[in-house]
Amino acid sequence: MVFIPTFFFVSVTPGMCMTLALSLGMTVGVRRTLWMMLGELVGVGLVACLAVLGVAAIMLQYPTLFQLLKYGGGLYLAWLGIQLWRSRGKLALSPVDAGPRHIPARTLVSQGFITAIANPKGWAFFIALLPPFIDNQAPLPGQLLILVSIILSLEFICMLLYASGGRTLSRVLQQKGKVQLLNRIAGSLMLGVALWLAIG
Repeated sequence: MVFIPTFFFVSVTPGMCMTLALSLGMTVGVRRTLWMMLGELVGVGLVACLAVLGVAAIMLQYPTLFQLLKYGGGLYLAWLGIQLWRSRGKLALSPVDAGPRHIPARTLVSQGFITAIANPKGWAFFIALLPPFIDNQAPLPGQLLILVSIILSLEFICMLLYASGGRTLSRVLQQKGKVQLLNRIAGSLMLGVALWLAIG
């Protein structure tokens, strides 16, 4: 009864993954954003399992392990954001053809995965909140399966809400002929995620 509302509140709060879902929902559409969600859910599930197993505690003691992944992922997302600001690149919408852009599924999956696992705050969050819900007297695998399944379900629902909101905003701005503004909003969100990764 406590676990579900606690993790729902944490998931629905704006963060890196939700911002990324909103941005991609605006530019590639909800259906294509599902690929990013797949990568993000795999990353979140991995972080949650490792947190319970204690590996996350070791990772947090050696933050340099995050640096290459964090900065590499952040630079890539920043580059995408700059391309959007300049109304260029695969994500950008043009006034003539303002439909969703096509980005390879593997690229979207990797974006979601990197964003999920390269966030030290995510690791710290799972270390703090997940273990108290584990019963030491009961078998761990079954408990972990149930808890992680609930977490991933809540995370998916929240990302879907954000991506749908982004798509709705995209349609409104396209109808008003403000495609460049749409690109700049999406680009700013992408740059925000990149900055979040870099300084997180």
